Amino acid sequence: MRSVVIIPARYASTRYPGKPLVHLLGKPLILWVAELSSRAVTQENVYIATEDERIFKTVTEAGFKAVMTSDKALTGTDRLAQAAEQIDADIYINVQGDEPLVDPEDILKVRDAKIAKMDSVINGFSWVGAEEDPNSVNIPKVITTENNQLVYMSRVALPGYKEAKEAPLRYKKQVCIYAFTKKELQIFHGFGRKSELEKSEDIEILRFLELGKPIYLVETRPGSLAVDVPDDVAKVEEVLKLLRCKRKDV
Repeated sequence: MRSVVIIPARYASTRYPGKPLVHLLGKPLILWVAELSSRAVTQENVYIATEDERIFKTVTEAGFKAVMTSDKALTGTDRLAQAAEQIDADIYINVQGDEPLVDPEDILKVRDAKIAKMDSVINGFSWVGAEEDPNSVNIPKVITTENNQLVYMSRVALPGYKEAKEAPLRYKKQVCIYAFTKKELQIFHGFGRKSELEKSEDIEILRFLELGKPIYLVETRPGSLAVDVPDDVAKVEEVLKLLRCKRKDV
């Protein structure tokens, strides 16, 4: 079975225009993500899906494959669906283009879970850390059954409780690594719009609930940092420097 990573990379980001080409330690963000993805599935199986010629040129000059997609894609998963029509594979793994600290082992975990459950969408999760606020709307909380099948995902702190003694001891949060088949992506994109829950929560995976598609969650390493806004660059660069030092020590 062929597994590929497709990294959606949109230049016209609302919060941070041009984000995929922002430099971290002298290298464009999108190349950090492409390189870590190649450590999981090899460079031959990594693609960048973009609507922008500048991003296309940057990644192809660095030796990576790129696919041009529409500038009207509703979500990153819709962009992935467009790209998948141009790529022959059995499993399509979505790795976010703004997370240069994703562990390649987690990409493989999600892939292996998909191989075991080809009739289900696979998504990553980790536990909300002690330094994180579960009430933050920037953290999608994951509600699952005891065997990690998704029940719901929300920006509200869930599950709820009636009495304080029944409050959850910890919360699960979404990690944006997904695995799909081409058919699942076609059905998702073919819905043609954001579902009501998806639009309200601003969580695209919820569209699959409208489609009756089972979603299973796989636990991944906690602590990954994303570049969401310009202020995040310095924080991510500090972690990248530490990782570089550790590799040199080894």
